[in-house]
Order: sequence, then C-alpha cells, then structure tokens
Amino acid sequence: MMAKRRFGMVRKLPSGRFQASFVPPAGGARQTAPHTFKTKTDANRWLTLVEADISRGTWLDDRAAAETFGSFAQAILRDSPKIGVRWRETCERNLRLHLAPLVEVQLRELTASRVREWHAAALRGKGGRTSISQSYRFLRMVMNTAVREGIIARNPCQIPGAGTVRVAERPVATPAQVVALVEAINPRYRTAVLIAAWCGLRRGEIAGLRVADVDLTEHTITVRKARVEPLHAPDQAFDKDPKSEAGKRTITIPPHVVPLVRLHLDKYAGKDRLFVSRDGTPLRGNTLYQAFVRARKQVGLDELTFHDLRHTGQTLAAQTGATLADLMKRLGHSSMAAARRYLHAVDGRDREIAKALSELAAHGDVARLPRHITMRS
Repeated sequence: MMAKRRFGMVRKLPSGRFQASFVPPAGGARQTAPHTFKTKTDANRWLTLVEADISRGTWLDDRAAAETFGSFAQAILRDSPKIGVRWRETCERNLRLHLAPLVEVQLRELTASRVREWHAAALRGKGGRTSISQSYRFLRMVMNTAVREGIIARNPCQIPGAGTVRVAERPVATPAQVVALVEAINPRYRTAVLIAAWCGLRRGEIAGLRVADVDLTEHTITVRKARVEPLHAPDQAFDKDPKSEAGKRTITIPPHVVPLVRLHLDKYAGKDRLFVSRDGTPLRGNTLYQAFVRARKQVGLDELTFHDLRHTGQTLAAQTGATLADLMKRLGHSSMAAARRYLHAVDGRDREIAKALSELAAHGDVARLPRHITMRS
C-alpha cells in the first residue's frame, strides 16, 4: 500500500521491507533508493535527505552516475556543437588508445586517485606526451560536463599541468629563407607560402579562400571560411566558419606580396576559389603540404612546418612594432594569450630599450622614441 508524502513515496514490499522512490527534479522515470529499508521510518528519513539535497542543489543523479565514462564521452562527442571534426577525430582516437583503461569505469567511480593512477601509467607507456595531454584535456572536459549536469559532485581531474605540454620554441624563418621556399616550391603554391608567411593565415584558411576574398584595389584578403578535411575521409572536405568571430577578418597584404597575388589570380586561380588543384577542384591541404615538404627539403629547412610560416610572419610583425591588438587582429585570435607569444621577439632587446631611454632623457620628448620598439607592462 502506497503512503502519500509531499515528496516521494514509500511502499511495503511482500518481503516486509520498505521501498522508497521519487521522481527526479528534471522529470523522467521514477527512481528507487539503492536499497530497501527495515522500517517505514528509515525509508521516510532517506527521502527527506534526498529532498534536502535537491533543495540545496547538491543532489546527484545516482542512476546517471552509473553510466560508463566511455558511453558518456561518446554522447558528448556526438552532441556537442562546439567540437569540430578534427578534434572529434582526435578524441575518438585517444579514447581507443590512451583512455581505454577508463572506458568501462562508471562515472561515480572515476575518483581523483584513479585519474592520477591512469595518468601516471599513460606517461610510463609508449604514448606521446602531446597525445596524453590531449587525452587528459578531453577527460577533464567530459567530467566537467558531468559536474554541470549534476551527475558527480566534483571533477576528479586535479593534476596540475597535466593538460598542457611545453613544446620546443618553433623555428622562425628569415625573409631570405621565405624567398628561398617560394622559389623552390611549385609555382602554383608560391602565393600560398607568401600568404601564410606575411599574412598569417592557417593552411585551412588558405584552402578556403575565394577569388572574391581578394581585393587588389585595397590590397586586402578577407578570411570568411576555413577548409576542413576529416582525417579518415579527406574526400568529404567542407568549408566552415572560423572557430570564433575574430577568425573572420580582413588583412592588409604587404606591398611586396601584392604582385605575386596578382600573378596568381591571372595564372593559377580557379573561377571561384583562389587555390585549386590542376583539375580545378578545391585545393587539398595534403597537396599543399607535400609540395611544401619537397621545397623545404630542397632549401635545407627540414625542421620548418607550414604552420611555422604563420609563426614567422607574426614574429616579424612584432619586431616591426605591432601591438598585441594588431597581432590579435591579423591572427584572428579572440584571446590575448595566443597572440602574446609572438611578442617574445622583442624580449631580449634590452640594449635597444636602454638606449632609447637615454635618448628620452636627453631630449625629454617621448615622441622621439624609435617607433619600432614595443613596450610591454
């Protein structure tokens, strides 16, 4: 017989014990206590505690917490609109390779000590530090979602620095080396190298450029889309909006690059797209990459990646006196952290700054300071 309550219900089972149940705050199927009770009073007391937790916002969905990490992670990869194709592929790969020991573990059983043990074992294994860092970041994101959805009380990912990897300083090509690369690469891709080095575009942004994105009157290039090629299905490439509004940007082309852009438009551009393959189809990122690899080998720059061209251009821009805001605009960054790394180019120029300070002391006029020196607080 059911006992009516303001919250939940208690009923006596044929065994003589009592069962407590309630409907979760978000609705759905009625949930029962994980065990039965010897007395009706005990069952009512349990429901009172559950009701108090719900009113305080500390109630955890025990049924949801029984879901495995692997199942919950796959659901997030499927449903999250913020996860791009390439990052989804990376996370799925890491689920198979690095996070496999946690896939069958229930969310409620993923404690801080268990995460620590998994991370230590992963570092002792054969996996690369970058992949392990990516795996940890994904694990942390999944568990953050579980916290927000009231499935667990606290994120068990508490290892300082586990989600970051200190990479070696990327090489910066000199202007002469950029010229050498341009001369060595297939003429069809020379403008792509120049745009990467002097305008700071990513490879996907270059592949996504349209002829209409180039304004030779104003000497600008406008980034509206980026080309995405799934790792496991490159033939299913598509154009997408940049990750943030800052990614949609108009960049002034340095004057020395304009003639080659004009030549490219006349000789190699497609009817619609700025960069196309020989058969007129949209340029594939791997095609550009392979052409670049052959060129860098020819000029002895084997350690330079295509993305390093972007790093090169922005480092040189910082050396000309570009501010943090200037770099953020050209790079398409919405946060200062990513753009700030390029200002390292002016670090170490203490002698020039000291000389400039002496000039300021002598003339008493800040306007007479050399403009190419960037001051940072």
